Amino acid sequence: MASSFDKFQKRRVLTSYVSVVLSIFLVLFLLGVLALFLINSHRLSDNFKEDIVMTVFLKNEATDADFKAFDAELKTSKFAKDWKFVSKEQAAKQHKEVIGEDFMQFLGANPLYNSYDIHLKAAYVTNPAFSTVAQKLRSNPMVSDIVYDRELISLVNDNIKNVSFWILIISGIFTLISVLLINSSLRLSIYANRFIIKTMQMVGATKAFIRKPFILRSMLLGLIGSILAIIFLLGALFYVDTNFPGLEIFTNIGLTILVLVGVLVVGLLITWISTYFATQRFLNLRTDDLY
Repeated sequence: MASSFDKFQKRRVLTSYVSVVLSIFLVLFLLGVLALFLINSHRLSDNFKEDIVMTVFLKNEATDADFKAFDAELKTSKFAKDWKFVSKEQAAKQHKEVIGEDFMQFLGANPLYNSYDIHLKAAYVTNPAFSTVAQKLRSNPMVSDIVYDRELISLVNDNIKNVSFWILIISGIFTLISVLLINSSLRLSIYANRFIIKTMQMVGATKAFIRKPFILRSMLLGLIGSILAIIFLLGALFYVDTNFPGLEIFTNIGLTILVLVGVLVVGLLITWISTYFATQRFLNLRTDDLY
């Protein structure tokens, strides 16, 4: 009978430890994902901004020398990230694929212009900056027209501001919830040992002596949960980098390492603080209050 009871007790303790480790792992993993998203959010927003195209149409009189001069102008500019020359023949082919009909058969000539599709650097993706760049490019006598989507620029910038604001709010709330969840799991684990704590205290053990094994055990569980969270975070990072290389997720490797180390430190720190105050609570309780 005693043997069965001992086995039951061991299973219950093991289940308690597993639940604590899983709680710490899940909370730290989600917190790490949020932190990694935050440090990469600027790059993500820049990628969205730099996808907006400014199309510059050149006059039909423009020669190869004019094209080379325009290329040279873009190379020396501060605003252009990259650009692509689209000949009037390529433009006609693209229109034919979109429309499904060869419009040149009806017109007898190609009315389109040679053009450049220019992606501006993220810092210049605002309506005032786009207007300034357009005005500068229009000073070239070979430029016929410049087209870009003003509403899309405003929409992208407004949405990025709103998303950034809500991410900060959610981060703060989630951090608080994370601390509360880990603290709750550890308190439940220590609650199961409240009688052992009081018994040790009654036979003369000091508070520091009683706290020490509980703190070391909780920190060990926190270390295991943190390591699991770091392993899964690394797996998520490699998955994103493999499937979405354009995000360049490992460009800022220093901050990425800082987040992973932070996950480890937070896991150990929260478990230490939670266990300290949880054991202190039971140490200060009267024996009658334990029931």
